[in-house]
Amino acid sequence: MPEEMLEIVDTEGRTVGLAPRSEVHGNPTLMHKVVHVLVFNTRGELLLQKRSMEKDVAPGKWDTSVGGHLSPGEDLAAGALREMEEELGIVSDTLEFLYSYIHTNPFETEMVFTHAGIHNGPFFFNREEIDEVRFWPLEEIMQCRGKGILSDNFESEITRYRSHRDNS
Repeated sequence: MPEEMLEIVDTEGRTVGLAPRSEVHGNPTLMHKVVHVLVFNTRGELLLQKRSMEKDVAPGKWDTSVGGHLSPGEDLAAGALREMEEELGIVSDTLEFLYSYIHTNPFETEMVFTHAGIHNGPFFFNREEIDEVRFWPLEEIMQCRGKGILSDNFESEITRYRSHRDNS
């Protein structure tokens, strides 16, 4: 199978090139687009996924409900819906775009486009990428920050989400 190619973007989100995933991960100067979906249940709890120990980024950490790279030229909403189906088996057409931001760490730089949706399950998650999924009360998530339980990317995401929610 050919290696996944990712669009390299500038700080305005304009495509400036393409690079293989293996070149992008490990080089924070190559910013690429990703979509996140925060999946809530009707009680307001947030679904998190526990990343497989085989993942190259944040293995074994609890992470955003859905997250994935956009394919070159892919529409944001289409990418979010595709990732929801691939990762959790959710087929939906009702997502709300929330915000975008740039997240950087020593491993990568991502231009993140976050969406939200409601789904109570069941979930048919990809067991090659995800070890477990479960709903978390937001208070429990906030208590886990800084303890090595949550991914670096998700700790940034939940902080942004709470700020967005509190200011909306």
